[in-house]
Amino acid sequence: MYKAFLLKYNEIGLKGKNRNYFEGCLVNNVRNTLNKQGVDFHVYREQGRVFVECPDGYDYDDAVEALGTIFGIQGYAPVYVVDSTEWEDVKKGAVDFVKDYFDDHNFTFKCFAKRGDKSYFKTSPEICADIGEVLLDDFPGLRVDVHNPEKSITIEVRNKTYIFTDYIKGPGGMPVGCNGKAMLLLSGGIDSPVAGYMISKRGVSIDATYFHAPPYTSERAKQKVVDLAKIISRYTGAINLHVVNFTDIQMYIYQTCPHEELTVIMRRYMMRIAEKIAEKANCLALVTGESIGQVASQTMQSLNCTNAVCKMPVFRPLIAFDKDDIIAISEKIGSYETSVLPFEDCCTIFVAKHPVTKPELSQIEKSEKLLAEKIDEMVQTALDTREVIHVK
Repeated sequence: MYKAFLLKYNEIGLKGKNRNYFEGCLVNNVRNTLNKQGVDFHVYREQGRVFVECPDGYDYDDAVEALGTIFGIQGYAPVYVVDSTEWEDVKKGAVDFVKDYFDDHNFTFKCFAKRGDKSYFKTSPEICADIGEVLLDDFPGLRVDVHNPEKSITIEVRNKTYIFTDYIKGPGGMPVGCNGKAMLLLSGGIDSPVAGYMISKRGVSIDATYFHAPPYTSERAKQKVVDLAKIISRYTGAINLHVVNFTDIQMYIYQTCPHEELTVIMRRYMMRIAEKIAEKANCLALVTGESIGQVASQTMQSLNCTNAVCKMPVFRPLIAFDKDDIIAISEKIGSYETSVLPFEDCCTIFVAKHPVTKPELSQIEKSEKLLAEKIDEMVQTALDTREVIHVK
């Protein structure tokens, strides 16, 4: 029965003169996401709303699920459409909606109304009162309860009339792509997929870099990261996943540098390589899943050492989250079960037994000088031989 969806946004409405730009991004994202179903949806904006007109034969459940992955949508409602604003048609539409939608016509209800055109001959309270009266006359089992209704019935009168009762909460945030692009350092753990989700919620599109260390990490570990990228791409849009062979660099650091500094030095070279890839991909920042104090490489001192090698800003959306917060989001977006699969990545293989937790930058830089003979060539080889997987 639903031929359309009404989409509501929140933060976009505060953008003043730039509002059209953000609305346009949202409309494009909605259109691109829904049209993946293989049918053409008509998406347009009108007076602070975005409407989706659905083609014949569309899959309702797929459309509802897809809309729930689009950042920028505060909420959405499947709507019953009356192709008129004539009052007799509006009344008939309200009666037909209640008759067709509700199997049981014994419940309490409250009407809500909104007019797109304030010159419409009835005010919103008048629409509510008159539609309520019509429904009470046609359905003797209905009763009005303005304080605690069992059902709500909303009528929006615009160039057409839209009637709905269900309102589905959306993911909120900003439309992906409206705030630039960043490079996510993606691993097989719980944190980095959530960081990618969170940064995209602020309108940032992402690519990703994964550091692979065969034979110490298996092809199943690599596939796990590809699977995680697919999961978050439902929210972020398509991702170019750059797979970097990090084995030679890791072994060289392991053989040359103090073992308690391994994690920090390896992390610094990951950031260097990711930044070079990001520059070529027109990214404006790096994104990591780090949270202060979660592990030895995420103390304030360690993060300071990591940041020191970057020219780009490094965004850490999870910086103040505890593990329970992160796990809750990973479960919500569907990445948790994949993240906990027992295939270790390169970060976990080469962890020292007693890593330094408060590294001094000067000491780390001194240790890195021991790598001078080969490291630049190794970094360039890693960049030149990386694999790019287009994930969507």
